[in-house]
Amino acid sequence: MAESKKQREARRKTTMDVRKLVTFGMSILILVSLTAAFGYTWIHYFNVGIIWAFFRRGNYVIILFYFLLQYLFSRIYGALKLDVYKVGDIVYSQGLTTVIVDILMYFIMSLVARKMMAIPPLLILFLVQMGIILIWAYLGTFIYEKMYPPDNLVVIYSYHSATNLVRKMAVRDDRFRICEAVNVDQGFDYIKQVILKYDGAIICDISGSLRNDILKFCYDQGKMTYVTPKVSDIIIQSGENIHIFDTPLLLCRNADLTVEQRFFKRLIDIVVSVIGLVLTGWLMLIVALFIKLEDHGPVFFKQERVTKDGRIFKIIKFRSMIVNAEEDGKSRPAVTDDERITKVGRIIRATRFDEMPQIFNILKGDMSVVGPRPERVEHVEKYTREFPEFKYRQRVKAGLTGYAQIYGKYNTTAYDKLKLDLYYIENYSIRDDLLLILMTIKVLFMKESTEGFDKQEGGPASPAGGSPQS
Repeated sequence: MAESKKQREARRKTTMDVRKLVTFGMSILILVSLTAAFGYTWIHYFNVGIIWAFFRRGNYVIILFYFLLQYLFSRIYGALKLDVYKVGDIVYSQGLTTVIVDILMYFIMSLVARKMMAIPPLLILFLVQMGIILIWAYLGTFIYEKMYPPDNLVVIYSYHSATNLVRKMAVRDDRFRICEAVNVDQGFDYIKQVILKYDGAIICDISGSLRNDILKFCYDQGKMTYVTPKVSDIIIQSGENIHIFDTPLLLCRNADLTVEQRFFKRLIDIVVSVIGLVLTGWLMLIVALFIKLEDHGPVFFKQERVTKDGRIFKIIKFRSMIVNAEEDGKSRPAVTDDERITKVGRIIRATRFDEMPQIFNILKGDMSVVGPRPERVEHVEKYTREFPEFKYRQRVKAGLTGYAQIYGKYNTTAYDKLKLDLYYIENYSIRDDLLLILMTIKVLFMKESTEGFDKQEGGPASPAGGSPQS
């Protein structure tokens, strides 16, 4: 007997509630476990070394503070998302969280003790915590996958191929199972029949009226829906609810950053740049020396890039390729195993340290710490011809890091980068800037964020996979 609509909605609600309960329970388990390991180390190794040792309430405060720091950074780095990330990503995120929190607590404990605390107990604590994280990540992922198999989905597409999106989602076969693809030419009635066979649908760049019909049908049937947003969708998402009349209104201000936002953004740029110079200045000198010694060429690489309002400036980077890598003047993006990249260049590109001299661009005011990636002049001209919305990225200064740099890859399509950058611009806040700066630490050592284009790909000048429709 076929399941009724009411039964499907009840089952879906129960499934979602249980899923949230499982992920919440696993999150509490790892936070309590890591905090317990710290609490034991604090009481038996650190607290006893303090002249005026903490007693019961003081210990509780220190341990509670550690728990809160773990929770805060776990949320920032997505370390608790068993339902989203793979085991390796979870271990990396939670390990990075624990490193940062342990170091912060070490300095806090040293301040309390008025002396530098012993380091060996901290190292032992971290090793124990990494063991806990590994066990938890594998156990949590195993339980989640057993309870919730991949969602069976149908892709609905138009004249733009959905191959690029399907290929990306196929990598996560532990979460998504693409069972069928339907072209809109087959008609709405046929599409409805196919949707009912699966857990949900992926709507990939189709016309507005038909997309609305499919969205409403999925909503009515309680089917989950994944939608690739258009530029206009992102603008509407940032709209402000206006409750003046009895008809709902969304106000899209479509304005630049306010005076206050520009002031605090510039203040953050200066403070972060100065701190960055103090912390990495010595390392930048060492890198400069190795670049010079390798082939005796120039240390820095300068190139014209585009920033706010289309203004052109010269970006400063550490040179990571051979001298005259583009001697004919033609743009050739880096590909996997590119022979033009020097030995030192491979190291600094892998860690994104080649970007550090852009601190001087930030101090000068050409760039911001957070913002859209500064594109080459010829790329901006090309992209703007292919889809005019690309110029929307120029409503703020170009940035050293940003939404597209963190959530995209080096070889993410131009149109997808535009949507990521536009989401940042339309939802701008000082809080998001600070979070994105912290998130940058996470992506520094993630290979997929710095990988080049495959040799058979067209490079960043190709907007394939995205639609210029707004």
